[in-house]
Amino acid sequence: MFGWALQKFIKSRYFLGIGLFFSHFTLSANIELVIEDQHGQKLSNTVVELISIKNQLTSSNLPVAIMDQVHKQFLPELLIVQKGQQVNFPNSDNIRHNVYSFSQAKPFQLKLYSGQPKDPITFEQQGVVVLGCNIHDSMVGYIYVANSEYVYKTDEKGYVSLPVTVLPTQVSVWHPLQTAPLENKKIIKINSQNQLLVTINTSSPEPRNTFGSKFKAGNDE
Repeated sequence: MFGWALQKFIKSRYFLGIGLFFSHFTLSANIELVIEDQHGQKLSNTVVELISIKNQLTSSNLPVAIMDQVHKQFLPELLIVQKGQQVNFPNSDNIRHNVYSFSQAKPFQLKLYSGQPKDPITFEQQGVVVLGCNIHDSMVGYIYVANSEYVYKTDEKGYVSLPVTVLPTQVSVWHPLQTAPLENKKIIKINSQNQLLVTINTSSPEPRNTFGSKFKAGNDE
């Protein structure tokens, strides 16, 4: 009787151990990236995109994204959308803005307006779109147009977790303050399931030069 009970106990411990092993494997089945600058400061708002993923969303399935304008700032400062996705640009300030971009991925201009523009704008090409306001030079925003649906943004600690189930061998890494040209992306090869530390050289943003007071209205300050 005692021997049977002992065997049952050992067997239960064995299956418990297997369960814990697979549970740990499932929880740890991610690639963890930590992004920092050349001074060791963690970089939030770093975009990490998985490369060579064939499964992509079609534009018909994509919701309209929102790039708002609040307290003379773009909100969010960095917006990630998919190729073919539309973006709405409401103006929640009580002053008018003139939103524009000269970026190759999507040059456009929303002339001086308040409230809600007539139509959203479609971003057909992948790339980085830098936003400005001809009225308020300090307003700078970014729209990252991704080619893959598997695109992520680091948190305030510069951390992002990538699922292994969709992981290719490479990811691209991009940050709005990188010293490299804004169109460039750093390519990282993933060879293991370890935490990887990635360094991006950054610099302080240069002062904005726009059309300034040329487009100012009487109530725009």
